[in-house]
This record gives sequence, structure tokens and C-alpha cells, in this order.
Amino acid sequence: MTPPRTPQIPVVVLAGFLGSGKTTLLNHLLRNRAGTRIGVIVNDFGAIEIDAMTVSGQVGSTVSLGNGCLCCAVDASELDTFLETLTRPSARLDVIVIEASGLAEPQELVRMLLASDNPHILYGGLVEVVDAAEFGRTRQRHPEIDRHLAVADLVVLNKTDRVGEAERERLRAAVAELSGPAAVISAVHGRIDPELLFDPALRPDHEDKVRQLTFEDLLREEAPDGHEGHEGHDDHLHASYESVDFTSDIPMDPRRFMEFLDSRPDGLYRIKGFADFGAGDRDNTYALHAVGRFLRFVPRPWARGEQRLTQLVMIGAGIDAAALSAGLAACRADEPGRADAADVERAMWGVLRYVQEQAPEPEVFDAHGTADPRRAAAEA
Repeated sequence: MTPPRTPQIPVVVLAGFLGSGKTTLLNHLLRNRAGTRIGVIVNDFGAIEIDAMTVSGQVGSTVSLGNGCLCCAVDASELDTFLETLTRPSARLDVIVIEASGLAEPQELVRMLLASDNPHILYGGLVEVVDAAEFGRTRQRHPEIDRHLAVADLVVLNKTDRVGEAERERLRAAVAELSGPAAVISAVHGRIDPELLFDPALRPDHEDKVRQLTFEDLLREEAPDGHEGHEGHDDHLHASYESVDFTSDIPMDPRRFMEFLDSRPDGLYRIKGFADFGAGDRDNTYALHAVGRFLRFVPRPWARGEQRLTQLVMIGAGIDAAALSAGLAACRADEPGRADAADVERAMWGVLRYVQEQAPEPEVFDAHGTADPRRAAAEA
């Protein structure tokens, strides 16, 4: 039996004032996407390293960067139109990144995404890039940066190699105060682990064995020192964040679980996975998608013979892994015989407030029940 899917593509908003390094970060993602097909929407793609890639085709304002990566130059009014184009099955994209203009209001892009009627997208978070060396002067010129940081889901404190350690810690504290619950990570040259923003795409074996040489391959081969190609463990891209896994064969108590999610700590950027609510809904498992403070569940029927587990991955910066694991363990339900059916039903209303209906297309889950970026939870 093949469970139904929600073929939704995460849409990440990448923002930051001029010179913060957001285009450098975007180029880094394009170079280190490990086969993930990225759609890019920008106001002006002149600074993206298209010259480093032979453009394979151009139609209107859409440029193909090779192996499914697209670049669109759009105004905000055109956003829905291009999202409709990029989410067509023929585009076969895994994630869409919107690079906001340096003077754009990122919260407006977020508002448009959350208000969109496009059933094929889900909110992937607002990433605000900050120039560590120029932060003070940027706040003087653009005091609205405080407002932008306040609505960010993830803050990348970039160019930290240009400030001393004491100044770096001071800046990190200042940014964290302005951004509230958002995760704050440090970076040099925009190098962050792409898995912070999206899951690696899983491809059928034949797609890896029989394919054209991609621009990613060429860039990796041309890199003299490895810094322009795929980042290895020597670069410690993962050092600035933590990933915490949680698995339980005991169902989750819906009330306790929602209390945990409502009070999740600062710095916890993403939560993904599946929750089993036991007596709360014996027919379905619930795919969970949380970015920042946005949360959605998508129920799907249990497959015949599928092991009933809660499986979650939490990603953040400055988080207490042990406390998170203990908090989730405390959300497990009491013995089934002690549960009051009416009380369990009332508790499920807290979950159902965040439920989004599924799209009708089928999807294949792997043997571990792991969701790829297209399936998964729902718009958040």
C-alpha cells in the first residue's frame, strides 16, 4: 500500500541588506546542493554566478542553471505567477529560494507566501543575512533592520572572520536580542550547511548513474582548494547548529505535545517528522512541519504493517539537546487503559487547529518513513 502524499515544495525567503552576503550564500547553496533541484526567484540575478555556469536555456525572465535549477527575475506582483510555474511537476524542483532585494520588506514576501492559494508550496522560513563587520552602521542607515530581524526564523551572522572574537560574541548577543526566538548562526563567506534550509533530495539510483555532467560537478573539479566546490567536513559547516533525533514507540499525548511545541525554546529553527497520537487518532499518523514559530500537521493513513512510531528531527542553534529529548519523552501518553476517551478527543483539537488537508497525488515513503522535501508536512 502506498500512502498518499502532499507534494509540497518548501519556499525559503533569503533576505538581508545590500552587502550582507545573501547572494554569496545563495551561490554557496547552488554549488553545494548535492543533487537537490533548486528554483531561484530574485529581483536581480546579475550578481549570481551565472557566468560560472553555461546557461543552458532562457525563456523570458527564466534562466536554467542546469540540472533543474532555475532563476527567475520578478517583481513582487509576479510572485504567484512564477511560483505556479516553478511548482509544476515538469520543473521537478525540490526547493525554491526567493532572494529578496536588498531594500525589500521580507515580511511582505512571507505574508504573500502564507496567503498564497498555491497548494504545492509550504513555507520554508525567512533567513536574514547580517554583515557582522557593518552591523552597527547598517542599523544607523537602515533602522528597519530591527523589524526584519524580529520576524526572521533564522539569522545568519555573516563575515564573522572580519571581527574579533569578543566583538563577534557581542554582535551575536545583540542580534539574538533583536531576533527573539530565531536561531542565530555564524558564517564566513555565506557558507552554511544546506541541510539547515532543506533536506537533501533522494533520487532513484538510475538518475545518479545515467545523467549529464552537471555544473556542480564542473565547479567541484575546477576548485583548486576545495573551497569553491562541495564543502567537506574540514569546513565544519555543521558546527554552528545541532540536530536532535527523537523516536518513540509509545504514542504522544496530544495535549502535552502541543504544550511542548507552543513553548519550544529559542534557537529551535526546524522540526520535521511524524507523530503518533495513539487513541487520539488510531487511523492516521501526523506529518509535522515547523519553521520558526510556524507549525502545520498533515494526517495520512497508516500503511498496512507500518510500525507505529513517533519520529522527529529538531534542528537549531544554541539549543539544549538533552532538555529537548527529555521534554519530548515527557509528552508520551499514559497507559491506554487510563486514558479518558472524551478527554483525548478534546486534546486532539489542539492538533487539529494546525492541520492542513492533503493534496491528492500519491507519494512513496522510504522504509524508514522519512519524508523528502516535497512530501512532508504542510504549509507553515
